[in-house]
Amino acid sequence: MKRIVLLASGSGSNVENIANYFKDNPLVTIATVLTNKRDAKVIDRCNRLNINALYFNRQSFSKSDCLLNIIKGMQPDLIILAGFLLKIPENFVAEFPNKIVNIHPALLPKYGGKGMYGMHVHNAVKNNNETETGITIHYVNENYDEGAIIHQAKTAVISTDTAEDIAQKIHALEYEHFPKVIDQLLSN
Repeated sequence: MKRIVLLASGSGSNVENIANYFKDNPLVTIATVLTNKRDAKVIDRCNRLNINALYFNRQSFSKSDCLLNIIKGMQPDLIILAGFLLKIPENFVAEFPNKIVNIHPALLPKYGGKGMYGMHVHNAVKNNNETETGITIHYVNENYDEGAIIHQAKTAVISTDTAEDIAQKIHALEYEHFPKVIDQLLSN
């Protein structure tokens, strides 16, 4: 049995997509979903999907080993960041080398780093008149969006695309590729 832990900060659409992808796979289980936001919509999704969801505060995440020890006790094969916005502390990276995986809504190294998430990225892509964008699935290291790249997928950007249009294209790529890449990593 392969165990994954998901971290999310927002609505949880990627969490739901991953859960649906693995729901009929008896060899993969979502041990829990962890969120740093008490009112995150991902909690509602987890309740609906019958998945354990836990809220944690910043203190237990970055100022102590409390959350790290809880996750270690779950013995995850992978820790998946699915719309999780906090920087991963170095003690997590050291404890789980090449086991923490993030998805970024751009073709790294472009449009990565602190503050580059969600619509901030899509607006930057639009404002810079990019002709393509995409997603990057990568391992997490001690720096924002600098871990080794696992997979990238591209989509065209046309001049009439709004930032919202770009976001829709990116979400489609995320939903198509993220669960498959997770599955491949678990199989290796």
